[in-house]
Amino acid sequence: CSIYRVAEPTRCSNPSHFTPRMVSIGPFHHGKEELKAMEEHKQRYLKYFLQRTKVRMARFLSFIKERETKLRNCYAETIRNLGSDEFVAMVLVDAVFLIEFFLRYYKRNLTTDDDRIFRKPQLCKGIWQDFLLLENQLPLFILNDLDQVLVFLPMDENSLEIHFSKAEHFLDLIVLCLQPSQSRAQIILKDQNIPSVKELHQAGVKFKPAAGSTKNLLDINFNQGILEIPFFKVYDNTECVYRNLLAFESMHGYGGYFNDYIIMMACLISCPKDAELLVQNEVIRLGNTETVPTVSSLIA
Repeated sequence: CSIYRVAEPTRCSNPSHFTPRMVSIGPFHHGKEELKAMEEHKQRYLKYFLQRTKVRMARFLSFIKERETKLRNCYAETIRNLGSDEFVAMVLVDAVFLIEFFLRYYKRNLTTDDDRIFRKPQLCKGIWQDFLLLENQLPLFILNDLDQVLVFLPMDENSLEIHFSKAEHFLDLIVLCLQPSQSRAQIILKDQNIPSVKELHQAGVKFKPAAGSTKNLLDINFNQGILEIPFFKVYDNTECVYRNLLAFESMHGYGGYFNDYIIMMACLISCPKDAELLVQNEVIRLGNTETVPTVSSLIA
């Protein structure tokens, strides 16, 4: 299995970071009253999907039915609240919603006049955030099988295409893309006294974004007084995404790379001045330097 419910002690710290606000994907939050408004959009996307593929809905349902056991086994708990027919229908509707959403996001000419999602930036942004919640996932294999979604996604980055074929779901895809480019001995950072950016700056250390377009967060190098850190942007939902990545990494038995990264960044960025220095040196980009220190709360 690879799709889990967030542990209750973790959830209690901030339930909103793990609960979908706009759309349910998969069985864990299916049917919740506060998410039912999106079901109309799902049905509209299903209609266009069937028209585009020219395949009868019954054939897709039969196709998913053959994979029902494999799909259910991807979840860490038994899905008792959905019978076979309801589960299969839910998978089809949610998978098609994901496929059609990505098609319209990357190929805006496919957006129809009655598509209210892409005419409301905040709604679209909220849906993206829900796609990255640990409890709000579908196994990626079913999307590939249904519509060869790789053809439509922007795969100009080879690493994304390679990882897509290996990833269990979207959150897993992010973890695979962010892992170090080479095998490294795991470093236990909790007991190490890592100075802050301000302290390093006062000691003469310079900062710069890592060379190239690396997406691996731990591709960090120190050479001749220069600390190279992979460039990253901080968005309003960064803490939410990071918390879900941490929860998934801890439950799925990954090597702890992302946890190490969070610990290191929490040490480096202990006050707004630290964030300001990294912004000035183009290591991070954000609208408000007060935002970044919240990373420290992730290891609380």
